[in-house]
Amino acid sequence: MKLFYSQESINDLIRLREFIEIKNPQAAKRIAQSIKKGINQLKSFPYLGVKVEKAPDPEIIRDIIIDNYTVRYLIRPKEITVLRIWHQKEHENRL
Repeated sequence: MKLFYSQESINDLIRLREFIEIKNPQAAKRIAQSIKKGINQLKSFPYLGVKVEKAPDPEIIRDIIIDNYTVRYLIRPKEITVLRIWHQKEHENRL
C-alpha cells in the first residue's frame, strides 16, 4: 500500500514537534520518529486501527494510537492517507 499525508497531518506533525522542541529537542525528534514508524506499519496492516464510529464510513476511517498520539487515517484501495494527528490531551474538535 502507498502512504500519503494530508496537508493537515503534515501541519499537525510540525505543530507537535515545535511544541515539544521548546522544552526538549531530543524528545521532539524521538516522538516524531516514533509516530512516523507507527504510521509506516499501516502499509502492511491497514486495519490495525479502530473504526471511527462517528465517521460516515467507519470501515475506512480509523484511528491508531501511537504513544500518546492519535493518528486518524483513511483506507482506500492500494493507499492510505493520514488525515490528522493529535496528542490525546488535545480535543480533536479544536484542531
